Amino acid sequence: MEAFEGPWHAAHPTWRADLLAHMLDPTTALPVPADTEAWVGIAAAHAPRLSGLLETAHAELTLPWPTLPATLLARLHRDGDRDAYEQVLFERQHRLTRATLAAALTAGTTDDAADALLDSVADGVLALCEQSTWCWPAHDDARTRRGWVLPDPGAPYLDLGAGEVAAQLAWLDAILGDRLDGRWPGLRERMRREVETRVITPFLERRDWHWLGLDGDVHNWNPWIHGNVLVAALQLLAARDPRRTGVLELCVEGINRYLAALPPDGAIDEGYGYWWNGACRAIEALDVLRHATGGALDAADVPVLRATVSFPRSCHLGGDWFLNHADGQARSTAAMPWHALDRAARWLDDPLSASFARSRRDTAGPHSPLSPDTAGLGRYVRALADPAWAAGAWNDDDATPAPSPHRVTTWWPSTQVLTMPPVPGGRVGLTVKGGHNGEHHNHLDVGSVIVDVDGVPVLVDAGRPTYTAATFGPDRYDEWCLTSPWHCTPTVAGITQGVGARYGARDVVVLDTEAGPRGLELELSGAYPGVTGSWLRRAWLAEDASVHVRDAWDLTSSAGPGSDIHYLLAGTVRLGAGEWIEIDPIESAGPARGVVRLSWTSSHPVRATLERRELTDPLHRDVWGDHLTRLTLSSGAVVGWLDVVVDLAEPTTRRVDDDAAGATPVSSSGMMQRAPSPAPRQRQSTSTPQEHP
Repeated sequence: MEAFEGPWHAAHPTWRADLLAHMLDPTTALPVPADTEAWVGIAAAHAPRLSGLLETAHAELTLPWPTLPATLLARLHRDGDRDAYEQVLFERQHRLTRATLAAALTAGTTDDAADALLDSVADGVLALCEQSTWCWPAHDDARTRRGWVLPDPGAPYLDLGAGEVAAQLAWLDAILGDRLDGRWPGLRERMRREVETRVITPFLERRDWHWLGLDGDVHNWNPWIHGNVLVAALQLLAARDPRRTGVLELCVEGINRYLAALPPDGAIDEGYGYWWNGACRAIEALDVLRHATGGALDAADVPVLRATVSFPRSCHLGGDWFLNHADGQARSTAAMPWHALDRAARWLDDPLSASFARSRRDTAGPHSPLSPDTAGLGRYVRALADPAWAAGAWNDDDATPAPSPHRVTTWWPSTQVLTMPPVPGGRVGLTVKGGHNGEHHNHLDVGSVIVDVDGVPVLVDAGRPTYTAATFGPDRYDEWCLTSPWHCTPTVAGITQGVGARYGARDVVVLDTEAGPRGLELELSGAYPGVTGSWLRRAWLAEDASVHVRDAWDLTSSAGPGSDIHYLLAGTVRLGAGEWIEIDPIESAGPARGVVRLSWTSSHPVRATLERRELTDPLHRDVWGDHLTRLTLSSGAVVGWLDVVVDLAEPTTRRVDDDAAGATPVSSSGMMQRAPSPAPRQRQSTSTPQEHP
């Protein structure tokens, strides 16, 4: 570690000395409203946005706190269900967040309701303190170490869940500490003892936590846990406690390790959804550190932070829809903490990303909360205490929000993902993914395409399932939605994609035009174990506003059955009488004129089938509705090509089968022998991020 040089060290070679010289004591270390008067002002200024939270917190005063019986803890090991326990635990923490905020916002009152809220906070804190473990059961090692189905309180495991509770208690202590001392003497000492036992001591005494990244595998757990431990140490350890400095130094080292692992283009291989609990967590932690040192340690000059802050904006397709790959979701079922992005963008001087965050703030209405109460107590407090966010301004002097930036073409060379909005005057956008199958939260999706119309995905990636005990084990790819046949990818000579970093795209080339990148070309054979021939995929946006996907293959050296080219479709699918289908998107974000037409031509006859996939997982149903449909184009040719074109058309009155189930043949006739159409000229992929209007 002494020899380790990362982005933080390069920008701040004297950071240890600065930390010691400028670190604030616990009474001012966290950026929270300073006193009762400040909270009274916040309550008055944001009354319409806070009414829902206050009503819910008061209504919950008469309800019992959720319990966590042994049977919920054991379900992970009995039937693989981890979600049932986690949902009850999350509701405990969300309710405590609401009670804490409500108690702070009513600090200026002296009625019984204010005392009742403070009592509710005490109930929630004690429930957490008496909880057997703060670790989420899927992460605990008691089963592997001792064969237990219940946690071992004598060996607490420091994971995402434990870090979240420790930070929640730290923020709560900073907000309500004096009032808790007055009404609940001894409670704060109990909080500190539990945080030290469950989080601080394991963090200092064990350095074999996998999420430290000491083996080179650095992922989103690193900044998420380090950031929460940093908050807990700043607030809950005494100023003269030598452990406080030791914890903070280790946290900075750990976050620096994460920053060193981020690619220069700022892309997140886990996808858009994980930016919030990865790169965003690192930015938030460094921003807290900036406050805790009176501005002496300011990471705004670390280049990769500026690169990654644009990632959410660049992933936006339109409306509530975002580009998803890995375990991301195309449309989040939970509200995002947009204030965290806005604050980061203002700090890192990215006005377009700040403007984008502000454009998302009020999508649920002008009186919607400034932050979701499910995103964490610290995030909500920071949003409430930020006058620029409340005003929707770029800075305190500018009360006029800038317009939301238009979607732009973005190429991330580190993950080999290219996303493109429609050409001028068009409505169809395209995203193409290369990469490899050893990425974090990986799906077997090398070469996949996503096509959207008016920002709504039509050719789609289904996204993550509800996590179970098997999700991150050897049986991960038994889940249908993680496999290559259920992505918009081919099955080559009867072989599906392999698992691991050695299975990936090769010879990736950006297809360039005078207007900028318009597509991607990839050699996909390397993603399929045992395939020795060639499978070249080229996908691009044409000047006529249509999307083209061309597969050309030579499998003379690969034995096996024929090949299948799969497309996963969202919406209502109508079967054409020829070589085409029609799709009504699941919603219309734009003018809603016409339908999506997907047609194909090939060098050899193909058989086309449709298969309806009923969705039973709530995470899928919340995004896509009750089903998705898979189109499979099958060819027995050893050498050949197949072109797919996606564009808009007027609806037809040809044969319709809206309730197709099973494998429904569309056409088995020979295809028209049409030569491939011209494609944009090529240039080699570069190693730097590119963004084009």
